[in-house]
Amino acid sequence: MAKILIVDDEKGIREVIREYAEFNGYEVTEATDGMQAVAICQKEEFDLIVMDIMMPRLDGFSAVKEIKKSRDIPVIMLSARSEEYDKLFAFEVGVDDYMVKPFSPKELMARAQAILNRARPQENLNEQLAEGGIEIDLPAREVNIDGARIELTPKEYDLLVYFIQNKNVALSRDIILADIWGYDFGDVRTIDTHVKNLRGALGPYRGKIVTLRGVGYKFEG
Repeated sequence: MAKILIVDDEKGIREVIREYAEFNGYEVTEATDGMQAVAICQKEEFDLIVMDIMMPRLDGFSAVKEIKKSRDIPVIMLSARSEEYDKLFAFEVGVDDYMVKPFSPKELMARAQAILNRARPQENLNEQLAEGGIEIDLPAREVNIDGARIELTPKEYDLLVYFIQNKNVALSRDIILADIWGYDFGDVRTIDTHVKNLRGALGPYRGKIVTLRGVGYKFEG
């Protein structure tokens, strides 16, 4: 049974998410602010965190940064703020998904399940992926560029592996959304944000990810 931590200062929102999460078979723990969430994560292991941004004592962004120092837990961020800046910043601090309030609890559960499915250990990953100066240790989920380790968020890592495994194939944004995010609905601009961040991390190899106007992307091998 997957364990989910729900972090929101609004009791009503926590109760709604808990109801849907428990109905879908998840074990739920609640926190009322970022400070409490950090303290709980220092004592317990979770498979997923659903985190609000605007909270007393410690906001969601700061809480995620603190938790990520010691725990690599996937995070879905909830916010009433829909500005692109907020979404970009959320992805930069390591958030896996971003939903704007008011949101559909059913959609939240679909996104949560997609993230949990990707996070499950996979069999037969005793192999390496290499493309030019990019080397990926799949079991360790580690990436090296010209022999130097780089840090990627979980979603950036998934995108890079996906691109290399499908090199020289034109990939539409809808296909990428379905294959990486695990659902066939959502804001495809999320993909553009993650690709931008991934390109920045790849340094001299950023040009391998080619934008196909009106379509999506292609990784040139």
